[in-house]
Amino acid sequence: MLPRDNKLKKKKDFENVFKRGKGFKQGFLYLKIVKNKLKTSRFAVVVGKNFSKKAVERNKIKRQIREIIQANLPEIKPAIDGVIVVLPKTKTNFPELKKTIDKLFKKAKLF
Repeated sequence: MLPRDNKLKKKKDFENVFKRGKGFKQGFLYLKIVKNKLKTSRFAVVVGKNFSKKAVERNKIKRQIREIIQANLPEIKPAIDGVIVVLPKTKTNFPELKKTIDKLFKKAKLF
């Protein structure tokens, strides 16, 4: 579970990321990032109904992505706001998801 300081929650913060952020795509994931004025990096995960109609499956992938982000927090650059959007795709397993997120973060130069 992501610590409270590393969660992106406010609507204006989401709008800022989507309006001014730079986008990166890797596989079935899309990442928008923008610099913030804080000392910590904050992230959010968005999974729409186009991924799965079942809330259980949407929540499961959100939990998995948050767990991967939490494990990588010490390596991630500070002062970044990011939103990960999960695009429609067939089901994926945890190791494949971890590889995809690692590639996405390297592409975005977050490490």
